[in-house]
Amino acid sequence: MTDTYLPISDYAVIGDCNTAALVSCKGSIDWYCPGRFDSPAVFCRILDANKGGFLETVPKGDYSVSRKYLGDTNILQSVLSMAGAEIRITQFMAALHRRPVHIGDDVKTPFRILWKVEGVTGRPELRIRFRPTFDYARADARFDEILDGITASWSSRRLTLFSKGVRFRVGDDGVAEGDLKLSPGHTTWIILDYTEDESALRKSFSHEESEELLKKTTQFWTGWADLCSYRGPYRAEVLRSALTLKLLTYEPTGAIIAAPTTSLPEHIGGIRNWDYRFSWLRDSSLILYALMTVGYHQEATDFAKWLGITQEKDPTSIPQIMYKISGEGHIEETLLDHLEGYRKSKPVRIGNAAASQFQLDIFGELLTAFYLYFMMARDKDSQSDFKARLTGCRSIWPMLKDLVEDAAKKHDQPDNGIWEVRGAPRQFLYSRLMCWAALDRGIRLAETFHLDASLNDWKITRSEIRDSILKNGYNDEVKAFTQSYGSKALDAGALIIPRIGFLPPTDPRVVSTIEQIQKHLSHNGFIYRYLTEDGLPGQEATFTLCTFWQVDALALSGRQDEAQDLFEKTIGHANDVGLMSEELCSKNGEFLGNFPQGFTHLALIGSAVNLAKAAKHGSEQHPENEAQRGGSAKVAANEGRTHRLRRNA
Repeated sequence: MTDTYLPISDYAVIGDCNTAALVSCKGSIDWYCPGRFDSPAVFCRILDANKGGFLETVPKGDYSVSRKYLGDTNILQSVLSMAGAEIRITQFMAALHRRPVHIGDDVKTPFRILWKVEGVTGRPELRIRFRPTFDYARADARFDEILDGITASWSSRRLTLFSKGVRFRVGDDGVAEGDLKLSPGHTTWIILDYTEDESALRKSFSHEESEELLKKTTQFWTGWADLCSYRGPYRAEVLRSALTLKLLTYEPTGAIIAAPTTSLPEHIGGIRNWDYRFSWLRDSSLILYALMTVGYHQEATDFAKWLGITQEKDPTSIPQIMYKISGEGHIEETLLDHLEGYRKSKPVRIGNAAASQFQLDIFGELLTAFYLYFMMARDKDSQSDFKARLTGCRSIWPMLKDLVEDAAKKHDQPDNGIWEVRGAPRQFLYSRLMCWAALDRGIRLAETFHLDASLNDWKITRSEIRDSILKNGYNDEVKAFTQSYGSKALDAGALIIPRIGFLPPTDPRVVSTIEQIQKHLSHNGFIYRYLTEDGLPGQEATFTLCTFWQVDALALSGRQDEAQDLFEKTIGHANDVGLMSEELCSKNGEFLGNFPQGFTHLALIGSAVNLAKAAKHGSEQHPENEAQRGGSAKVAANEGRTHRLRRNA
């Protein structure tokens, strides 16, 4: 065994919109939760280099690797070069639609990871090493030899590894090994099946079937990628981010996870290690918003159905901040003390105690996403499509209306905020801003679609929230909007003020806030969320979402050159296949936090779109087009404001 950990940036991700796996640059799968994102991992070497399981296919001897995704897909292809030989390996999860009849139903069909291994030159030898460690390495596997493969099982769970002509031997260390010889032009397949249904166990496979799965999976991803409407600068980066976000969707229900991993640390050796394999309403809403801005709408439809069913099952009718991907609300946080954590960063957590927190910003994020979803139909849908969208709006309106009412009633209560601080609740600025956004979008939806709503009361409350923020959120001494009422601490969350339309980007208070954040929360250009006490020991790195927010703020305030420089500097730290983690060490560019991170990739899309708009229309326009706008001149006028905002063409 080894105690060596690879950098997080050395990993790529493959998935099938049910689950995902992390594949290292060395060709090993070091993280895999079969069946669904939040199931117990069978490969978790990334969290314990000695105890964690893996599956690897590597040449004997020294070799180098270059890799890429095949075109606009999530199919990974690596070229392994060694003395006198070259191998091409194509890895992917079969994209098989498994949507059940009822949300929450178990899906029994096998889940499959495939390797297409091709000899290019020479006659190299590969060694396949297979070490499943079920239930986060808490259970021992039982091995059984089969024709052209081996099966590992625990309880009802079974992993079957196929490779024609390979005989596997199981060592005392629990690793099954087999050797594979290649010749030029020779192609072989390696298949990993997972099932919990014994009747679905496969006894064999064919190369023709595998080629057909590769063809269908390629068609699935390229067909989805073709729907991307964005044609501006950095399209390749935008599309890669969109494909990554699509990987985070859970097809059977429509839920969206924040990231496919748990406990990758925000600080090496620290305790800020969280499980992100759940559907946060905030993260999901922001992901949907980003996808819709570049042409994707079906994901919002699926999420709306999931959220509606989830809310129907909740007797309190008050949404939690997060749910399991099946819609369950009960999420416990447990420590896996037997795992040492990535680079010995303990604890390893499964579950997330933040599920019980009170966070007001979810109201605004949900309403903003659904506002965009329904409003974009005005100009893009045919009359019949628009009627269908209108019907959909009316069907979901009771739930949205309740969210607006909740924001109206609770906007002045202390909460834990967007960053889920585990200290005492406070009057966080970001939460107040998003409550204002919830009222604003709710009013605009009700007026546009003639929906039942307490419009007069909502408008009064919207004005009250606005007045409160302007009075208590801006600190004249600090010359910035601060983290919470009465605080002098800076928080990058204030950068959303011009993006949601609360104030125009040229407002002196907005300009000054941008400057103070750049001066005090920036290191080498990258932005920290905040630098104040948050109830936890240790520290964290710069938060890449916030760096992209700074890009937006600079672009929208007329500083396009600075914005573009920062954007290019930030995306320049993506790894070799275009993926990014949650946080970035501003000193050495090291990836930190869970990976790949939805927050980061949605923000990349948003910044690219905003840079394109700023370049096209100049610096005075509102950051969002008319369908997406959060604060128009009409809203400002209704609230007695005199700011003049230029509408986008």
